[in-house]
Amino acid sequence: MRGWIAVAGAALGGLTVAFGAFGAHALKDRLSAEQATWFEKAVHYQGLHALALLAVALAAARAPHRAWRAAGLAFVTGTVLFSGSLYAMALGAPRALGMVTPLGGTAFLVGWAAMLVGARRPADAA
Repeated sequence: MRGWIAVAGAALGGLTVAFGAFGAHALKDRLSAEQATWFEKAVHYQGLHALALLAVALAAARAPHRAWRAAGLAFVTGTVLFSGSLYAMALGAPRALGMVTPLGGTAFLVGWAAMLVGARRPADAA
């Protein structure tokens, strides 16, 4: 079960590089300053949480705990909602989609809280 967390982290990490390059080169002259800021913020948070997923996968391999699965799911959900909504708005989706962004931020917070629980508890049957 922990393998999906490592796969998600590696995939999101690779996509972070691809999206960052796409934004810096292909979109450089096509986005407004506000849209470019949204795109950069999406790339930044995606990259941070790709690394967090890899840390979760390593921790889960060393000391299995259901909190690690919860953290992984929360980080993936947060990336899809937070970064996904910012990418979409940067590429022209309605600004109303910005209402989804805080839900992604909340999922990120849940993931970090789950990591705290996993780090403080001994391993149990996952």
